[in-house]
Amino acid sequence: MKNKTSFPPQEGETRPSRCPDNTAFKQQKLPAWKPQLTIASVLSSFFLIGTFCLAVGVCLILSANSVREIKIDYSDKCSDCSKLRENSSNWNKECHCSVNFTLKEHILGDVFMYYGLQNFYQNHRRYVKSRSDAQLLGRNVNIQKSYCAPFTTYRNGTPMAPCGAIANSMFNDTIDLFYNIKSAAVKVPLLKTGNSWWTDKNVKFRNPESHNLSSAFAGTARPPYWQKPVYLLDEEDERNNGYLNDDFIIWMRVSAFATFRNLYRRVRHVRLFADGLPAGNYTFRISYNFPVTKFKGRKHVILSTVVWSGGSNPFLGIAYVVTGTAATLTGFVITAIHLKLRKKKTYFQK
Repeated sequence: MKNKTSFPPQEGETRPSRCPDNTAFKQQKLPAWKPQLTIASVLSSFFLIGTFCLAVGVCLILSANSVREIKIDYSDKCSDCSKLRENSSNWNKECHCSVNFTLKEHILGDVFMYYGLQNFYQNHRRYVKSRSDAQLLGRNVNIQKSYCAPFTTYRNGTPMAPCGAIANSMFNDTIDLFYNIKSAAVKVPLLKTGNSWWTDKNVKFRNPESHNLSSAFAGTARPPYWQKPVYLLDEEDERNNGYLNDDFIIWMRVSAFATFRNLYRRVRHVRLFADGLPAGNYTFRISYNFPVTKFKGRKHVILSTVVWSGGSNPFLGIAYVVTGTAATLTGFVITAIHLKLRKKKTYFQK
């Protein structure tokens, strides 16, 4: 190969410059705000941020602690039903159990009922992807091309509706609440609709278009672990069926942690329960269907109120307190360093 030799420019010739053009943009001459970080501005920022976060954190923690909550673990109290459900051949056998508890004080205001699961990992990548959003929008799609496998079709080719591991593992215990008064059990009226997010109910989920749901889901079959088809999830309310069932929509919103709770019901304010739940003896009557022994899980039922900041979770308040404490301590450390350096500078000047 021949070496290329560069020669100096001849007289009258100009070498092209590699410098950027002399413009306001390329030479960074545009007007800009450049903060001047002085010791006063830095310290005041740290202390103001620390004070604000501490105040907000304390308010959030106090608010979370004011929530009235009762949590009952019924995993062991329904052990007979649990043993029955561990055998998959008993899927069509019903099993009921009861759990008694006492409210020493009234729970006023809106009362929410949750079911809680422990050691149930919904955050596995394959589990999270195992669904067909197009199918849940009521579209006629080929679920074989989705991520629902192995819960797509049966051996005879009948497609599952809904498909996927999330839908197949849906929580299906039935929980009723009774108020025991004067040797009689009064069933507490519970609302099972209006519990899901508006965006889920009106945007992310749709039923197939047809004159009735049974014909809309014709040619499909329920998931293997379900006891009834999707169009019969709520036999009392036709509007709460199919992919628009509130319990189904809430379950399809997977949790990031292994221990979580989902909203199940709300107490309806009528008759004896117009102001909430009165003090007294209560009973949970549970139709046990959801097995948890194989993955060493636990099941809870929770009665809780809410406040302006939400439920009883103090995490956000603790996060604010930690952030405020860190900012305040950083401010004190910077102050100490500044005083020490200023003292040394004064000494050397003398």
